[in-house]
Amino acid sequence: MGRNPMRLPSVSGRSSFIYSITRHSFRPKSIGVLSFGYIMTENMTLELVSSSKCFEGEQRVYRHKSATLDCEMTFGVFLPPAALEENNPCPVLFFLSGLTCTHENFIQKSGFQKHAAQHNLIVVNPDTSPRGVNIAGEDDSYDFGSGAGFYVDAKLEPWAKHYKMYSYVTQELVDVVNANLPVVPGKRGIFGHSMGGHGALICALKNPGLYQSVSAFAPITNPTKSAWGEKALTGYISPNSADWAQWDATSLVSQYESTPQELFIDQGSKDNFLSNLLPENLLSAAEGNDHIQTIYKLREGYDHSYFYIATFIAEHIAYHASLLKAV
Repeated sequence: MGRNPMRLPSVSGRSSFIYSITRHSFRPKSIGVLSFGYIMTENMTLELVSSSKCFEGEQRVYRHKSATLDCEMTFGVFLPPAALEENNPCPVLFFLSGLTCTHENFIQKSGFQKHAAQHNLIVVNPDTSPRGVNIAGEDDSYDFGSGAGFYVDAKLEPWAKHYKMYSYVTQELVDVVNANLPVVPGKRGIFGHSMGGHGALICALKNPGLYQSVSAFAPITNPTKSAWGEKALTGYISPNSADWAQWDATSLVSQYESTPQELFIDQGSKDNFLSNLLPENLLSAAEGNDHIQTIYKLREGYDHSYFYIATFIAEHIAYHASLLKAV
């Protein structure tokens, strides 16, 4: 299901155009493709919204129509220098952002591009929720609805039709990236911040083998015990807390029995939201599970902001690069 490496078009000075390829050009477009256990549509059309040269690579923003979310979605892509050259596919690293963020926050504030360029990693970062789907109340709260998809698949109406960020991240977006970007098959990592750290952890834990590396900045590790998590899970999944465990990293770690995984957890000691993050709960659960190894770094004096992320982003990029290039 791989594709031949191809030169990506240079678009300097152009604000928007349609870039469309099919994964297997000699097959009819109606035929599905099996992608990590799921049948996906072959024809993937992306609109390139913007592109800027950055550390000899390109920081791009794409838009596409998501079949999973039934709306248009926007995501960032950083292509390192090697990915812009013929026959140089690279590992890919997905970043999931936190509450209230769009794709823009990580691109503009973290400074990751320099380090991704040095390690020749493609970095993909989606939005945090569907947008403009006209659900009553979707914009009423910072921690539920727009900008707060929580990387779950909603079960309750009216959210169930659109709010399927878990399936979007682990299935559709992976397939779109595989079809359109020069990625190395089987070399894929994921990381995130806060709500996005929660997303990175559950995506990895629920899909052993899909990601070869995982890390998180200040993740919501035990959402069933967190005010943010309780609100999201009640509204998206069920008013019955017994239905929440599959979306909780701490619960997943306590029951995990599959391929061994290493989780790199990063936390600032002066984070104002520690009562919602609860890293100690996940670390305690991991202690009793031989299938889970943890790296925990407590950063003295650092808070929850992008200043904190920018300070340690190089270490995370290097961590993922070491694992992805060793696969």
